[in-house]
Amino acid sequence: MLSMCSLRWHAICVATTALMLCAGAAVSTPYLPANDDVVLERLPEKGDPALRELKRMRAQLAATPRNLEVAAVVARRAIDASRASGDPRFLGQAQAALAPWWSAPEAPSVVMLLRATIKQSQHDFDGALVDLDRLLKADPRAAQARLTRATVLTVVGRYADAQGDCIELSNLATALVVAGCLAPPTSLSGGAERAYAELLRVLVRPGTDAVTIEWALTLAAEIARRRGDAVAAERHFRAALALDPADAYLKGAYADFLLDAGRPRDVLPLVAADVTNDALLLRLVLAEQRLPDQRDAFAAHRAEMAARFDAARRRGDSLHRREEARFRLAVEGDAAGALVLARDNWKVQREPADLRILVDAAKAAGDAGALRLATDWIAKSRLEDATVTAALAGSR
Repeated sequence: MLSMCSLRWHAICVATTALMLCAGAAVSTPYLPANDDVVLERLPEKGDPALRELKRMRAQLAATPRNLEVAAVVARRAIDASRASGDPRFLGQAQAALAPWWSAPEAPSVVMLLRATIKQSQHDFDGALVDLDRLLKADPRAAQARLTRATVLTVVGRYADAQGDCIELSNLATALVVAGCLAPPTSLSGGAERAYAELLRVLVRPGTDAVTIEWALTLAAEIARRRGDAVAAERHFRAALALDPADAYLKGAYADFLLDAGRPRDVLPLVAADVTNDALLLRLVLAEQRLPDQRDAFAAHRAEMAARFDAARRRGDSLHRREEARFRLAVEGDAAGALVLARDNWKVQREPADLRILVDAAKAAGDAGALRLATDWIAKSRLEDATVTAALAGSR
């Protein structure tokens, strides 16, 4: 169940609500359990009404698998469940709901948009872009597809193309959605101050819904953090949490900020109730590791985290190299193993967190070539990131 709600996932899910327009995994050898006692999956349906409803709708879809309306609802609900729980197996449910159309190049537009959302979350960015390109060729005013494509382009480091899509949103979405779309690619390519100022300027406008404001505040917090303005970053993180204290992406981002600030104890109440979410469990492990009075809890959570990574490997899941690299490096002390994972991850996605673990692992392993990958990218993109800069400075 290893998934951190990354920039792309958070932006796509939140903006679906903001725009009000929301109308395959890599193949691997199946894991065969040794006996019937092996537990393959635990989904907390009994305690979650949304999951019970998803299960009910899946049963309805099983009776009429080509019912596009029901299939789309099931796929959306499963995507939402994956985001909320951090469990990518819900994405398998979403894909299964769309099975009659999954391989069809000319699928209905709602299927192509959902298919692209699933593919990008599975790190099939090329596949997602094929669907999004086709959607936007047919309908250049498809705002959700436009925003989703901008987000995917940002993740793979195509910042100018992403900015172009965001500009196209100007007449299709609110000013805050447009500013939020532009903020990541602009701030990651030499325009952090400009992107930050624009977000703050638009945030003060009245009449924007809370979901979009929380999204924009989170973006502002991340930009402020990269610019080295810890005071502003914390102010934005706290304001965003006041609007949505359950947002897993936001809590993970704030936890990373607190860990970098040397405040592991503040991480505990932030994430301790969310250990079913693997990304937040990882932050808890990293915090407990630094607190002597949490030794027993750390040992238990460390073992649980290791078991979940092992289970992911058994499933053939290689999508979460970033999180495992952090665990290998910081918790297990395996610099070489962490660097292998970080390098492989960098080939696929290029968000600031991907660069950070690449630098940290390369530094720990003493790998000059991997460090050059990072410095070359920073020079090419004109990235401003105080934490990465500090890590690189310590490697010299």
